[in-house]
Amino acid sequence: MPTAKQTCYEGSTVQSFQFYLEKSGEHKAILQCVHSLLPGEFKRIGSGKTSLDVLGVGSGGGELDVQMLSVLQSTFPALPITADIVEGSSQLSDNFKALIAKTANLQKIPFTWHIMHSEDYQKQVKTKGDVKKFDFIHMIQMMYYVDDLTETIKFYHSLLKNNGRLMIILEKAEGGWDTLWKTYEKELCGDTITVYRSSATVVSCLQSLGLKYEEHTIHNTFDITECFDTTSAMGERLLNFMTARDHFYQSFTPEIRTGILDLLKNKCSTEKDGRVIFDSNLSCILIYG
Repeated sequence: MPTAKQTCYEGSTVQSFQFYLEKSGEHKAILQCVHSLLPGEFKRIGSGKTSLDVLGVGSGGGELDVQMLSVLQSTFPALPITADIVEGSSQLSDNFKALIAKTANLQKIPFTWHIMHSEDYQKQVKTKGDVKKFDFIHMIQMMYYVDDLTETIKFYHSLLKNNGRLMIILEKAEGGWDTLWKTYEKELCGDTITVYRSSATVVSCLQSLGLKYEEHTIHNTFDITECFDTTSAMGERLLNFMTARDHFYQSFTPEIRTGILDLLKNKCSTEKDGRVIFDSNLSCILIYG
């Protein structure tokens, strides 16, 4: 990994990411959306086709991919399915492979692994010229890590087959994440996330490209009360992830720390029964091929 720009999870950031997933319930919220939206979408995508090809970009440990592929299999039990995975973290890709090994129904799906950043995959495809097209492409929580949003969307949209869908999931505009990262963009954007983007940025890009899409809200909240206890190790771990820092208390001046904590409590969250509940709504954007 180049030290100048870390765009995926390795080492300690994998543990931070897994800790966040456990605390936030984010995957559970996304899965509810997947199970309500995708069966109908998959029926439309697969109508009249003899095989189905799926591409996951930034799939991480594969927890969501495994569920989506299972939904696709149950929608079209007789059709052969292939899965290509683009993921920059070798550690998370190993987790994904271990998950497949434990999931019997996925054994018959051939997986092709591209352990590289999204931009490197784009270059590789363009260099090879032999372009594989896909029926369904998903990019979940990874649009913060690409250099050029417009080029990324144009490229992956160009890989869609007839009647295909590109699904992008990221933080919803006006939610807690959006408020935090927009307010402190200068302080928070750095090596890991160089430009903060919410669903509003992606929607604006889609409109400028003239692409047809629909947007669905994924409702989610999680408890961040521990973040306001300076003696809580769990609170600091959450703050580290939320600000993309290894050490929240050492990374910012006292004024910035105070400002971030005040914003988190009063503008990004609601108080319920003495607990501080963070608004972490997401947006699921389905783009038509």
